[in-house]
Amino acid sequence: MSEFKNYRIVRKLVIVIVIFSTVAALMGIVSDDGPGQYTHETIRGETIEIYGTGIYKHMSAEVAPQGIAQDYVTLFIGIPLLLLSIFSAKNGSLKWRYLLSGILGYFLVTYLFYLMMGMYNELFLVYALLLAASFFAFSLTMLSFNLDSLNEKFSDKTPAKLAGGFLLFNTAAIAILWLGIVVPPLIEGSIYPDELNHYTTLVVQGLDLGLLLPLAFVSGLLLIKKTNWGFLLGPVYLIFLSLLMTALTAKIIAMGLLGFSIIPVIFIIPTFALFSIGLSVILLINIVDE
Repeated sequence: MSEFKNYRIVRKLVIVIVIFSTVAALMGIVSDDGPGQYTHETIRGETIEIYGTGIYKHMSAEVAPQGIAQDYVTLFIGIPLLLLSIFSAKNGSLKWRYLLSGILGYFLVTYLFYLMMGMYNELFLVYALLLAASFFAFSLTMLSFNLDSLNEKFSDKTPAKLAGGFLLFNTAAIAILWLGIVVPPLIEGSIYPDELNHYTTLVVQGLDLGLLLPLAFVSGLLLIKKTNWGFLLGPVYLIFLSLLMTALTAKIIAMGLLGFSIIPVIFIIPTFALFSIGLSVILLINIVDE
């Protein structure tokens, strides 16, 4: 079992993440101040519904409930898993370090989105702190892996090609979904998608297309080739994706309960979540050299 370098620093950062993400999630769930839902004319001359309640009161009525749904996932799944993984990884266990890395990746991406997409509110500095703590905790945990012999830590039965192929398929499917939002208005000349609402840009789609999906593609390709980098990035990305897709599933359910159309994503996203979780478990089980 290899040493977890900088464990004490990562543990302190995780404690910071746990404390402030608990505050942020609870604020998102329980805050209820504000005038209630109302209409708003955007800078582009469109009329949209504003949520009007709680910490997300300035966000659109379509997006704010998604933030609340993700807060539930963060509070009741993300934070407990983060605590479990940081204390279980103390002795350097590869399995627990993989799990810790993937969960930290979820917190990093979550509060990157909250900081950039969420309308400015009282938690701005909290989101900034969570982004910083998540970034450094994630980076230090990833640097603790011995890359030179990582592929030797997995059994010969590890379904690397299956897991890598899924990451490539996920990349293509989500890219097509997002391009289906962005490209048609460009072709028609209207330029601005309906999903833009009153926001400055499509933050989720932009970060996915420019950062997360390329990372998924590279991770999947390297995992198929069974390289050391593939065995580092692939399992971590799948664990991250498991938690992210769980949060997206919660968002979709919340939207459905409010009467919004959730076809076809109600079938796509939960399926991706199940595959991500299943493949993550299989890869972790196939770690043979602790």
